[in-house]
Amino acid sequence: MVGLLFSMRYNKFALSACGAALLAACGGGGGSSAAPSAGGSPTPTPSPSPSAAACSLGARQDWALRALDEWYLFPSLLDKNIVKSAYPDLQSYIDALVAPARAQSRDRYFTYVTSIEEENAYYEEGANAGFGFQLSLVGNALYVIDSYEGAPALAANIDRGTQILSIGTSSGTMQTVSSLLATGGTDRLVDALGPSTVGTTRVFRVRDASGVEREVALSASEYNIDPVSDRFGARIILDGAKKVGYLNLRTFIDTAEPDLRAAFAEFKAQGVTELIIDLRYNGGGLISVAELVGDLMGGGRSGQIFDYVTFRDSKSANNESRAFQLQPESISPTRIAFIGTHGTASASELVINGMVPYLRTNMALVGGNTYGKPVGQIALDRPECDDRLRAIALKIENADHQGEYYTGLASTVPVTCSAEDDLFHPLGDPQEAMVGAALDFLAGRACGTISAGARAAAPKGKVPLVPSQPSRTVQVELPGIY
Repeated sequence: MVGLLFSMRYNKFALSACGAALLAACGGGGGSSAAPSAGGSPTPTPSPSPSAAACSLGARQDWALRALDEWYLFPSLLDKNIVKSAYPDLQSYIDALVAPARAQSRDRYFTYVTSIEEENAYYEEGANAGFGFQLSLVGNALYVIDSYEGAPALAANIDRGTQILSIGTSSGTMQTVSSLLATGGTDRLVDALGPSTVGTTRVFRVRDASGVEREVALSASEYNIDPVSDRFGARIILDGAKKVGYLNLRTFIDTAEPDLRAAFAEFKAQGVTELIIDLRYNGGGLISVAELVGDLMGGGRSGQIFDYVTFRDSKSANNESRAFQLQPESISPTRIAFIGTHGTASASELVINGMVPYLRTNMALVGGNTYGKPVGQIALDRPECDDRLRAIALKIENADHQGEYYTGLASTVPVTCSAEDDLFHPLGDPQEAMVGAALDFLAGRACGTISAGARAAAPKGKVPLVPSQPSRTVQVELPGIY
């Protein structure tokens, strides 16, 4: 069975994990008419010992071409005339194949190859390795925008609002962020942070939100990402006498389900009818979890369409629609404020877009324009090489068949409220600028609109620090994570 999933090129939504019905296509080309199921997580695939021939670059390139030729959403935009020997690795070859689609902003590096084993661990458990913080550039300054529980950064009291001033492998080799940017741009800065390999050590000069500067050494380690933080992820905000439910969802992975159910059970018990759904740094994840969020907000709409999934004409047997399904924790909100930024993509955009036909002017996009990714990938596996090809193969639409938001949701959501990401207040704090703007919308107070340009732009000069070629799924789903 094939499961649906979202993520981003610093984000992506997708079809995950090949099962028995797609083994021919996953292992080396060939056809399949298997229908996808809405939901489920990737099933780990045993990885036999590869032979040198089966996992040679040429063999892997041939496999990728066959898979894309069969499944790619934009078959006329595949450049099949390129010479594979001109490309030194599989990803550069894939990039060349889909370059015509990229030129039309249909595939902004959404099609890529990753590790089956690593991706399964992330979606099923939130497993990751690194320092455990999420970073954003504000002009030429580098700030921590979130810090994960159980990871080295937070253990060293490096949290939201901390500015990273210098980076080095030791105290004597530190270079300032500004000098790294000046001599090599963001790629030089990313390289200075080093690989996510456990044991990688870096020394940082930081300025805490209080203004105190200090030097800190961090060693990358393994930890599990909590998709709904125990510190700020779900709470009731009092706006006068009114109770507003606040939910911050970091990523759409399997382990989010119990936290989501618990949050909405509390909202239901407290009689909450207005919500703030904070997706500002959420680059996507499993579509099954996105649909659960829809269900939890869809009380009273059981049986009505939440989303449509559509493949290319030759794969139309896989098309499907998904209706709201009533859950024990479901509520019927009358107004919702969705917080988004340039880092909000894929599954996050699916959730926001899916509610437009039902709430219209009773919902708003608050903050900045979203990334703009109304297409999704399937996962085509070559297990003997631990290769998973994330290939754009489907488009997502809401009940009104609206799905062409390549320039971000600010152009399609009826109401928008512009607000700056306030790094010096905790997430979920009513004093934080985006949360405050969301409360203003819910209360009927005035707000400025978000500019909807030709393409989603980073709000107020803030942009996640991402590699030019993210190579790990977690870098796609949580843009700026290290």
